[in-house]
Amino acid sequence: MKKTDNPYKGLVELNRKIAAKAALQPTSGIGIVVSPPPEIKIQYNGYVLDKKHLWIDEYWLQGHTRAHQGHIISKTQPRSGGGYAEFASHTHDIDNDYNDTQTKTDTWKVGDRVLLIPVTGDDNKTTKQYIVGMKLRRLDGNE
Repeated sequence: MKKTDNPYKGLVELNRKIAAKAALQPTSGIGIVVSPPPEIKIQYNGYVLDKKHLWIDEYWLQGHTRAHQGHIISKTQPRSGGGYAEFASHTHDIDNDYNDTQTKTDTWKVGDRVLLIPVTGDDNKTTKQYIVGMKLRRLDGNE
C-alpha cells in the first residue's frame, strides 16, 4: 500500500475477502494417516485430527467380519485322466450353495492418503467432523 492510498479502502477490501472466504461451503480434501485405527490420527491443513473428529467406514477396522452367501452354477474345465475310455476328457457340473465369512485384517497405514469429506455443524458452514473415505493413490508417482 502506498502512503497516498486511503487506508480505509484497504481495510474494507480485506474485510470483503475474509467475508467471501467465510461464505464458502467446506469441500473435500486429502489427509495423511499419522496413526492407523483404532487410535486413528490424520494430518490435514496443518492440524492433526483424531477419532473424536473422524467417522470411518467400519470395513476399515481390523477384525471386521463380513458374511457372504450365494449359489454357484458352473462347470469344471475338461480334463483327461489317461489313455483308457473311462478316463477320456470330461467335465463336472457345479451347482452348489455357499456360505463364506471373511475377517478383515488390513487397514490404513502411516503415510496413506485418504479422502476427507467435511461434516458441517448446525450452521451449515462450520466443519465439526470429517468422514474418512477411501485410500487414495496417484498413478503418476507424485504424492
